Amino acid sequence: MSAHPNSTIAKTLSSNDTGETGTHQAGILVPKDPQILSYFPSLDFTAKNPRSEMLFRDAAGSTWKFVFVYYNNKRFGGTRNEFRLTGMTSFIRSNNLKAGDTLLFSRRSGDETRLLEYRRVKEPSTSVIRLSGTWKVIEA
Repeated sequence: MSAHPNSTIAKTLSSNDTGETGTHQAGILVPKDPQILSYFPSLDFTAKNPRSEMLFRDAAGSTWKFVFVYYNNKRFGGTRNEFRLTGMTSFIRSNNLKAGDTLLFSRRSGDETRLLEYRRVKEPSTSVIRLSGTWKVIEA
């Protein structure tokens, strides 16, 4: 999967993503859409549950470490076959994010640390291309 040098994707949070349902899940589900996946690092699909750490900087300048993981244990006799972005609970809670709020993940050419912003559900939306579910690619 090759990524565009400058890109932004958006995820509208569900109540499961924010923990409002009281259930536990392993991170935010990432759709298998090639345009969304191109934002994330390439993974070795032959390894069991391959993962890659990603650094994000928020508007306040804080750095956050999340993990992009492909739970592929279906290839190894299990049942899971999905991509997730994990380790986000602290960011979500510290910013008091709720279902309906949107996360914006941006990457700039040559910068290992990606940018992470959020928009409250009440804020006006930007021009987007809707791809699947609650993930979107933002036009540059």
